Amino acid sequence: MEKRDYYEVLDISKNATVDEIKKAYRKKAVQYHPDRNPDNKEAEEMFKEVAEAYEILSDDNKRARYDRYGHQMGNMGSGGGFGGFDFGGGVDPFDLFSQFFGGGGSRQGGGRRQGRGSDLRVKVTLSLKDIAEGVEKQIKVKKYVTCSVCSGSGAKDGSAFNTCSKCRGTGHITQVVNTILGQMRSEAVCPDCQGEGKQIKEKCAHCNGEGVEMGEEIISVKIPAGVADGMQLSMRGKGNAARRGGVSGDLLILINEEEHPELIREENNLIFNLLLDFPTAVLGGEIEVPLIEGTMKVKIPAGTQPNTLQRFPGKGLPTVNRYGRGELIVNINIYVPEVLNTEEKRIMEKLKEHDNFRTSGSILDKFKRKMKTMFS
Repeated sequence: MEKRDYYEVLDISKNATVDEIKKAYRKKAVQYHPDRNPDNKEAEEMFKEVAEAYEILSDDNKRARYDRYGHQMGNMGSGGGFGGFDFGGGVDPFDLFSQFFGGGGSRQGGGRRQGRGSDLRVKVTLSLKDIAEGVEKQIKVKKYVTCSVCSGSGAKDGSAFNTCSKCRGTGHITQVVNTILGQMRSEAVCPDCQGEGKQIKEKCAHCNGEGVEMGEEIISVKIPAGVADGMQLSMRGKGNAARRGGVSGDLLILINEEEHPELIREENNLIFNLLLDFPTAVLGGEIEVPLIEGTMKVKIPAGTQPNTLQRFPGKGLPTVNRYGRGELIVNINIYVPEVLNTEEKRIMEKLKEHDNFRTSGSILDKFKRKMKTMFS
C-alpha cells in the first residue's frame, strides 16, 4: 500500500508551525488510540501512521529531507528501495503517546522487554563517479557482537537462569493509571528483572554476564546514486549487539564527498569553469570539457562573451529517487594574457585601429543590460 503524505495524515498545511504540528498530533493520536478503538485494526494502523508522521515533521532536519525527497527519504525500513537503509525514524507510537499524555504508553498484553544496542557511526568517502552510479562498499566495523560462549544470554552455558518471582517471567507488571483517555491499565517494566522475565543464576565467565563481546564485522553497504555530502543513511540492526539477547543498534553511514579536480557540484548540477582563450572566443571553435567519466565536445560560437553559460541537461548527477538528472553547466570566461611579446603587442595595436575592436555606445548599452540582468 502506498504511503500517504505526512501532511495529509496530520491534516495540516505544508507551512504548519511546530505548535500546529503538535496540536494536530495530539488530536489524531487520541482519536485513533487502540484503547479507544478496541479490536479495530484500521484505527491501530492509523495510530501508527500518525506517530510516524509526527516524528518526521516535528524534526527540522527530517522534515527538510522529507520536503525535498518525499518518502524516499522519509521512513524506509529494512528491505526498502535502497537496500535496507532507514532514512527516517522507527519511533514506538505508544512511547510517543506516553511522552505527550503520561501513562498509557505501553501495549496491553505485551511481552518481555528487549534492550537495544547502541548505534554506530561510520564515514564513507565517495567520488563523484561513485555518487553518479551508486556503489557498494565493504566496511570493516569494530563493535560489540553476541557472546560466542553463551550465545548472548549472559548466563553460564546459556541456561543458568531463574524465572523472576516478581513478574513470574512476563517481564512486566500491570498497574492502573489515569490518562486523558480515562482510567487505563498500563504495563510497566518489572523493576527486579528490568523487563527480561528472568534473572541470571550464574554468569557467563567469558562476557561476565553481559551477553556481548568486542569483535568486528565486514558489512556490505549499497549506497544509492545521487547521495550528497553530509547525508546520513542507516542500516537497521548493524550496530552494536544488545546485552543479553536484545535488538542490535543501527549502523549510521555519513556521506563524505571528495572534491572533483575540475567539476563543482551544486545540488544535482555539475559546473565546469572554462577559461577560454581570446582567439577562440572571437572566432568560435570546439572545446573539450570534462565529464565525470571522459570528456564532451562543446561548440563555442564566434563572439562568445565572458560569463556566458552553456547548459547541457541530463549530464549532471541523478536524484536519489532516480526520477531525474541534473545539468552540466559550462561557465565561460575569457583568458586575457598578462604579458605580451613584441610581435603580439604589434598585432594588438593593429587590431585597436579597427572599429570592430572599439567599444561603442550600443555595445556599452548591451553590456550594461547584461550586467543588470546578472545581478538583479
